[in-house]
Amino acid sequence: MSAEGLLLFAAVLLPLGMAISCLSRTIRARAPSLLVFAPVPAMLAAWLVPNGVSVFFPAPLRMTLALDRPGAILLGGAALLWSAAGAFAATTMAGRPGTPGFAVWWLLTLTGSLGVFIVADIASFYLVFTLVSLAAYGLIVHEQTAAALRAGLVYVVLALLGEAFLLLAFVMLAAGAPDPNPLIRDAMAALPASPMRDGILALVILGFALKMGLVPLHVWLPLAHPAAPMPASAVLSGVVVKAGVIGLIRFLPFETALPAWGAMLTTVGLFTAYYGVIVGITQQRLKTILAYSTVSQMGLVATILGVGLAHGDPAAPVLAAYYGVHHTLIKGGLFLAVGVGLVTRGSHLRPILLLTGLLALSLAGLPLTSGALAKIAAKQMLGSGIATIAMTLAAAGSTALMLHFLAALKRETAANAETPETPGQVAPLLVVAAASIIIPWSLYPGLPGMNLSSAVEIGALWTLVWPMVLGGIAFMMLRRLNGLRGALPEGDILVLAEKCAPLVGRVAGTFAKVDSLTRHWPVAGVLLVCIAMLLGGALLSRP
Repeated sequence: MSAEGLLLFAAVLLPLGMAISCLSRTIRARAPSLLVFAPVPAMLAAWLVPNGVSVFFPAPLRMTLALDRPGAILLGGAALLWSAAGAFAATTMAGRPGTPGFAVWWLLTLTGSLGVFIVADIASFYLVFTLVSLAAYGLIVHEQTAAALRAGLVYVVLALLGEAFLLLAFVMLAAGAPDPNPLIRDAMAALPASPMRDGILALVILGFALKMGLVPLHVWLPLAHPAAPMPASAVLSGVVVKAGVIGLIRFLPFETALPAWGAMLTTVGLFTAYYGVIVGITQQRLKTILAYSTVSQMGLVATILGVGLAHGDPAAPVLAAYYGVHHTLIKGGLFLAVGVGLVTRGSHLRPILLLTGLLALSLAGLPLTSGALAKIAAKQMLGSGIATIAMTLAAAGSTALMLHFLAALKRETAANAETPETPGQVAPLLVVAAASIIIPWSLYPGLPGMNLSSAVEIGALWTLVWPMVLGGIAFMMLRRLNGLRGALPEGDILVLAEKCAPLVGRVAGTFAKVDSLTRHWPVAGVLLVCIAMLLGGALLSRP
């Protein structure tokens, strides 16, 4: 096995081996302090392994590992955030009851989260995707509060539903292949000509849209993020949702134009982008606001992929991965910034708030930040159509939502106790914040049709500035509407469905009573006579 192959193998094996070693009570007690090291091989692989390197394990347990450009982009950002959040967790959760067990769930989720970016065969992808989906349950319910348990229940039910969709899709994909466990790229090459193409695409989009949090399959995000510990929220929002992004990148045939499916995904993406902003602006809790922001941003990624699928653009996966890594670093940094900001006071708080503001406005497209680069690259691919206009206006919504978040953060930190932050909390935040600038700028020249000069042109900067100005005006107007605060509950349509459940039950009970009544012979006989009279009258009235 080559050195590159060993590195890819270690990216999955190290965190999995660390999780297995936690069967030892001694190692499990020390596991939280070692979380920072688990993603290191993955970071090195993203940087050092060239495109197309594969590793084969013997049949029947064959696993193919490969790293292409979209996978490497997402893997690098994900590994860095996992490492930084692991260091944050080791500092903030040290000595708390249940932390060693939390570390085990962390390592299992990490294994699946990194694995989805590098596995190249269908069976292995399903294995690691299932691992990241199910293991994340342990991170969500760690606090064991009523809210955490409810969020965990909603999450695992939806996760299992998504697994069912994907399992059926993968079985249908493998059914038409000569290899019982085909490579993903081979299955995708054959998909456009498959008689089951539309059914497979529907199941694939449903399964991965659920993981991404596209509306109406988003309800687990605003419940899970506030319930989980802060470092877990950072990786859930920044990385775990990217399992859905890489899934769509891997299992949609971007070499072939599919206008109908592309239009459908674009429509869902844009609706999700606006919906996340509209609901998020009514929220008051910091982590919930960030959760709805993730819903909105995943909608924009889906829009990029939808336009690429509609036009058969093979550059769409790279651009979606680039937008994804920008979101990974910024959103992970924002969650860590909230964790630091809530325990900081006085003169130490001001630079934290300033850094948080920079990260938040980067998400909205602040010029010269990673958000600006991501939006310029996306608009270049989208062209000048309605999708570009909608995405530009979505930036105004993101600005308003991030200003709402910053106002809530200032309010929450105004009465902080005298609890100083520690280097173990600040250092991970600074690393992620620095990476959110360095990594996108270093990757930008390698994007299709992009160069550094395009990021600083006056015209490009203006297209970034005016939506932010519009968003700022919208925020100033909306903050005067006190009725918006808390107008929509966390979980929105799920909570509405729960409230409607008693009404549905009463209606169903009424129908049951009516059905029971009509089964009695006297009633049934009278109804039959009435129906016969009506039919007879209708016949007699005909000319």
